[in-house]
Amino acid sequence: MKLPRLTFRQTIGWTGFFIVFLLAAAVAVWRGDILKAGLDPQIPFQTYDPPPAPNYASADAWAMKEVRAPTSGPAAVFFLHSTTFDGGADWNGQIGDSRADAYLDRVVIPNYAGPFARAGAISLPRYRQASLYTRLTLRDDARDARAFAYADALAAFNAWLADHPTGPLVLAGVEQGGELIDRLVRERVANDPAVRSRIVAVYMIDVIAAVENLAPTVPACATATSIGCVVGWSQVGDQNEGAAHRRLRRALVWDNAGRLVELNGRAPLCVNPVSGATGAAAVPARLHHGAANATGLEWGVRPAFIDRAVATRCVNGILRHTELTTESFKEVGNWADRRKARQYNLFYADIEADVERRLNVWEASNAS
Repeated sequence: MKLPRLTFRQTIGWTGFFIVFLLAAAVAVWRGDILKAGLDPQIPFQTYDPPPAPNYASADAWAMKEVRAPTSGPAAVFFLHSTTFDGGADWNGQIGDSRADAYLDRVVIPNYAGPFARAGAISLPRYRQASLYTRLTLRDDARDARAFAYADALAAFNAWLADHPTGPLVLAGVEQGGELIDRLVRERVANDPAVRSRIVAVYMIDVIAAVENLAPTVPACATATSIGCVVGWSQVGDQNEGAAHRRLRRALVWDNAGRLVELNGRAPLCVNPVSGATGAAAVPARLHHGAANATGLEWGVRPAFIDRAVATRCVNGILRHTELTTESFKEVGNWADRRKARQYNLFYADIEADVERRLNVWEASNAS
C-alpha cells in the first residue's frame, strides 16, 4: 500500500514538532548542566575583582550579634553560615545581597543556628562567601574563591574573640561555613592555649574534613562528654549509595598551605550527632532526640520535633541515616535551593542536647 505524500505545510509542521521534541528532551537530560553553566562567572578568579571587604566593627557586617534567647547559657557562640549566594557574575557574594540574605534569614538561621540558642549569645558574621557554583565544580578558580572566603572568616573571628576575653566558647559552621571553621580551628585556635582551653566544642555540620588534618590539640570528640573537641559529619541517606560515593569523590579538604585539595583516600571525620561519639556502631532511631523543619520560623520560636525517628551510623566516613518521608522533610525549592544545605535539620534536638551537655561538663571542669 502506497503511503500518502505529505504536503509542504505538513512537512514543516512535523519538522518543527520534531525539533521542539529534541530540544525538550535535551533540556530534560542536560537541565542541570545548563543551569550550572548560567552560574559560571566566565572569568578567571585571578582577574576577578571581588566585592569590598566587610568591616566587622559595623553592625551591617553581622546577621546576628550577641543575640540571646530568654534562657540561654553562658557560652559565646560563633556561627558561620552555609552557602546562600548562587553565583552568576561573581565568584564571591557581596555583603548585603538581598536574595542571599533572604535565604539566610528564612532557612539557615532557624534550622542551623537555632540549635545553639540555648547555649549562649550567638554571633553570625556575613562574609564574602564563595558562590554555589564553586561547590558544583572542582576547577581551580572555584577552589580559589572558596579559599578567599577564609580571610573574612578569620577577621570576623578575631573581632568576635576580642569581645569575649573570658568564658566558654562554641564554634559552629554548616557546609561552607563548616569548611571555614575547619581551617580556622587548625590555624587560629589549635596553637593558642588560652583560646583552646575555652573551647566547649566545635561543630562542623554537613561537611567533609580529613581526620588526619585535625589538630592533635583539638581532636574529634571521642565520647558524648568530651570537651575541646570537634563534632563533625557529612550526611547521606542510607539508601543513596551513589550520593555517598559522589560526596567522597568530589570532597575537597584543606592542606597545610591553605589550599583545597582532593581527599585522596584520607579518612573523613564522622562524629555521630546522635551519640556524640566517634565509631562505626549503629545508633538506633529510639535514641534520636529530634528532627525539625524550622524554615520560616522567627528567632526564639522552638520548632516541633519528630523524635525517635532517624537511625544513624558512620560508614566510610559518611553519616548514613534513615530518611523521613513526611511532607515537611522533602526537598523543595528551585534547582539551586535543592543543592544548598537542607531546608530542615534532621538532628536539631540532638545538636541542642549535645552542646548543652558539653557546656555543663566544661563549666564543671572550670568551676573555681
